[in-house]
Amino acid sequence: MADADATAEEATADAAPSARATLRQFFALERDVLVLSLSMFAFSLGFQMTGRYLPRYMSLLGAGGVAIGLYGSVGNLVSAVYPYPGGALSDRIGSRIALTAFGLASTVGFLVWLFAPVFGVVTLPGFTVGPVDVDGVVLPIGVFLGLFLAQAWKSFGLGATFAIVKQSVVPSRLATGFASTETVRRLAFLVGPLLAAALIAAFGFAQGFEYVLAVAAVFGLVATVAQHLLYDASDDTVGDSFEGVGQVVADLRAMPDELPPLLVGDTLVRFANGMVYVFFVIVVTEFLAVGVTLPVVGRLSPDAFFGVLLGVEMVIALASMVPVAKLAERVGLKPVVAIGFAVYAVFPVLLINAPADPLVVAALFAFSGLRFAGLPAHKALIVGPAERDAGGRVTGAYYLLRNTVTIPSALLGGWLYDAYSPELAFGLATAVGVVGVVVFLAFGEEFAAYQ
Repeated sequence: MADADATAEEATADAAPSARATLRQFFALERDVLVLSLSMFAFSLGFQMTGRYLPRYMSLLGAGGVAIGLYGSVGNLVSAVYPYPGGALSDRIGSRIALTAFGLASTVGFLVWLFAPVFGVVTLPGFTVGPVDVDGVVLPIGVFLGLFLAQAWKSFGLGATFAIVKQSVVPSRLATGFASTETVRRLAFLVGPLLAAALIAAFGFAQGFEYVLAVAAVFGLVATVAQHLLYDASDDTVGDSFEGVGQVVADLRAMPDELPPLLVGDTLVRFANGMVYVFFVIVVTEFLAVGVTLPVVGRLSPDAFFGVLLGVEMVIALASMVPVAKLAERVGLKPVVAIGFAVYAVFPVLLINAPADPLVVAALFAFSGLRFAGLPAHKALIVGPAERDAGGRVTGAYYLLRNTVTIPSALLGGWLYDAYSPELAFGLATAVGVVGVVVFLAFGEEFAAYQ
């Protein structure tokens, strides 16, 4: 990583590097990192085209709230446990082969989703919890099988991004550095849903989403082949420090004192969001059933309109990330992170109580985009207190614990959605999120470099 070290020296020499300069430094890194970054973009494009629509896809296959919630919780489980065994496998077979294998797995996952109707469904018997009866739970086999495969490649993305920015940016500019890299990655979050919306608008949801899945598989295959041919990981050390569960426990114990209050508040907020996140598409397309008529484009169905809403959300996110990161340099990281947490917390109750008016719903998703504005400051607050050579381990320990605790959130939300009502599920999610915001405001600490 000689080039990365050079960019770190340049950033240190410049007391106030701009976001554009940080972005240039990111793209000035050696070829293998660039290839990895472009692969991240391609796979993110595929994930964003498909992931937000899969609960709607499951609904058409006969799944109800509990099944959709279980899908969300299984996704949380995969996100929590994949990185460590992924690192161990990388150590055994080499990063280049591992990246290719995980890329192929993700590509096959998109194809399994495409042919999910062929796999059929399994119907679990109904059950009773307290005074509430839940009918038989329909599980589309192909959707769950595809989930385990499609998530494979993502296990390598998070740590690489954190390590690059930590090495390239001086401590007082971490939020701006993360804003630059996050902006590049989030471009896929903008393009993906809009491309999905266009296909769904042209062909209807049933056929259009099949095309979406096919396009995602093509992106995944191209990215896999490109990274296999171009990525030289001979000097890569990803996964080399993995030493088993004992290392995880040691990393958690070594977590800087500033992080536990942030971790508690963040976990509550993410648990709340996880309760209802997979149901956002269901609320827009089935509960509110709100479409829109646009100039030139014409009438968009609720399914196509949802993709536009995701695009609106991401436009606000991309437009606000760097300015808000700059604001953090003046007011500190904590207020900015608190605002992002607050948006996470209140959005569910606002959405479930919104009128079926496309302008109101679009305004709400624009508001939701502000939650991304706090992400660079949030990442800076996580990695900032860590020692320079320990940022990756601190990040891994933080996210492992947070993601593990939030695993059951979607299943709980799905049960409440089915057994009681969508209003109760979304209202309780907001209540939990608000508690997380209060905990962070009361006990969270500022990073010294921003004081």
